[in-house]
Amino acid sequence: MITVFLLDDHALVRTGYRLILQEHLDIRIIGESDNGEEGLVKIRSLKPDVVLCDLHMPGLSGLEITERLNKVGSAAKVIIVSVQQDGPMPKRLLQAGASGYLGKACDAEELLRAIRDVARGKRYLSSALAQRMALEKEAQSPFEKLSAREVEVSLLFCQGWRAEQIARKLCVSSKTVATHKYRIFEKLAIADTIALARLAAQYGITEPMQSI
Repeated sequence: MITVFLLDDHALVRTGYRLILQEHLDIRIIGESDNGEEGLVKIRSLKPDVVLCDLHMPGLSGLEITERLNKVGSAAKVIIVSVQQDGPMPKRLLQAGASGYLGKACDAEELLRAIRDVARGKRYLSSALAQRMALEKEAQSPFEKLSAREVEVSLLFCQGWRAEQIARKLCVSSKTVATHKYRIFEKLAIADTIALARLAAQYGITEPMQSI
């Protein structure tokens, strides 16, 4: 039996997961949450085999959830499910300890395959995403110089988020966001967010627009 925890701030998404997974006798949902802080506490208590986790959530992001579980040696395998499939973020999540990365447009069959593969100790990436990551590696994107958190902040700036909005979303101070921004600009040798957006578009890392 594969035990699964659902972590997504959209109730409709979690309902969709339940409808798909409850039809399969080898998989059991043992808990869910709509935010990272509560989710992390429940995951540590319930000890699921697999966590289906959104990337962008209020409070702790999927990146932070993955890093924290990995840091304490949790046996839970994290599968990030996100609308974002381009750019360096999938690779960053794998480096942080994620066991799988799926696009939210994936079908039920692929979701089930990912859960079962990850539960067996394998990593799961769709063939399209794996191919894209290989091509990005060959292209030597300048965004490879950034940390996972800096990539996340960069993407939010590219979507038009202001520093104070990013600070609230990530539950950090405006000073911390300003520090990330300075380091991003320094590493990429740019001077403003317009240049950041152009560079992101050039290397195909911008993600679909989301409501703020």
